[in-house]
Amino acid sequence: MEYTKIVAITGLPGLYELINSKTDGAIVRSLDDKSTKFVSSRIHQFSHLESIEIYTVKENVNLIDILKAMDISGEKLPDEKNDADLKKYFQKVYAGIDFDRVYNSDLKKMVRWFSALKKHNIELKLTEPPKEELVAEEEVKEKPVASTPSKEKPKAEKRAKVEEPAEEKEEKKKKAAKKKAEPKKEKPAAKQKSKKAPEKKRTKK
Repeated sequence: MEYTKIVAITGLPGLYELINSKTDGAIVRSLDDKSTKFVSSRIHQFSHLESIEIYTVKENVNLIDILKAMDISGEKLPDEKNDADLKKYFQKVYAGIDFDRVYNSDLKKMVRWFSALKKHNIELKLTEPPKEELVAEEEVKEKPVASTPSKEKPKAEKRAKVEEPAEEKEEKKKKAAKKKAEPKKEKPAAKQKSKKAPEKKRTKK
C-alpha cells in the first residue's frame, strides 16, 4: 500500500485507500476494516494526504514533513482529548507550526493519521517523477544544441569566392608580363608613292 493512494474523506472516520476514481466519486477501501465501497463526490470531499499542507511561521510545508518529524522524534503520542498536551507535543516535534492558524482539531487529525499509517506499515514517501520523463526532458534540452549550424562554414565559402578573382588577376598579370618581354616584330615600311606635282599649263601670249 502506497502513501500516495491514501485519502481522507469528509464525514467518514479513518483513512482510505483509493482504488478507482470516477466522474461522480470513487471506490475506496478502509484501512481499518478493509471494506470496499463507493463514495459519492456530491456528498463527500476527498483529500489526498500527499497534497495537504500545514501552516508554519515561515512557508507552508507538506503534511509528510510533519509526519516524518513525528516518526523521527520518538516522542510518545499525546492524549487527543488533552489540548494542552497536543500543543506541547507538536512544539517539541515541529516547533515551526503556526498554532494560531493550525487548530487543535487539525493536531488531533495528524495524531490519528500518523497512528493509522504506522499501524499498517505505510511508508512515508511522496510520488517521484518517472525516469522516462526525466530522460525525455534531457533529450529535448540537447536537441537545440545538436541542430545548431556552425557559423564557420559560411565564412569559408565567402573567402573562397573572394580568392577566385585574385587568382585570375595574377594569371592576367603574368600573361601581360610575357607579352611585354617578347620582342616586337617590326612591320614592313609602307611604300610611299611619290606624288608628282601637277604641271602648269603654259598659256600662249
